[in-house]
Amino acid sequence: MASHKQSYRAGETKGQTEEKANQMMESLGEKAQAAKDKTYQAAQTAKEKTRGATQATTHKAQEKTGVTKDKAWESKETTKDRASQAAQRAGEKAGVAKDKAWESKETTKDRASEAAQRAGDSAESGKERSEGFLQQTGEQMKNMAQGAVDTVKGTLGLAKDDEEDEPVYHKRDRN
Repeated sequence: MASHKQSYRAGETKGQTEEKANQMMESLGEKAQAAKDKTYQAAQTAKEKTRGATQATTHKAQEKTGVTKDKAWESKETTKDRASQAAQRAGEKAGVAKDKAWESKETTKDRASEAAQRAGDSAESGKERSEGFLQQTGEQMKNMAQGAVDTVKGTLGLAKDDEEDEPVYHKRDRN
């Protein structure tokens, strides 16, 4: 009975541990996705601002002389490069965040697995101790029953004669 309870509790603990690990992994995944989305939005905003600035610069450049056009073109290229670099850095940060989330998920999974293993080992150990105790108790009960049978036989005069090789039963006088 105790072994069944321990096995049940170990299974229950394992299930709870796995559920908690899954919840933590989902939470980490959601956080990583939110960080990725936020980074993407920042890159899009920077890109739109760059596009707006580039268009304004181009319009003004067309109104001015060739020298002004050259300066505007240089400004446009610089702005593009900076936006590209900003988007690249944002993507790298999102990748790092995703990697950290993955590592955290794996660590949590490993810890949950270790906890479940320890619970199973503990249950197995308890089962083995219970089996040994039950076997010992059974032997004691068997010996007690045999003693009771011998006592009843002795009382009824059907006791075994201990000195002979072959058991001989005889009835005792009750005088």
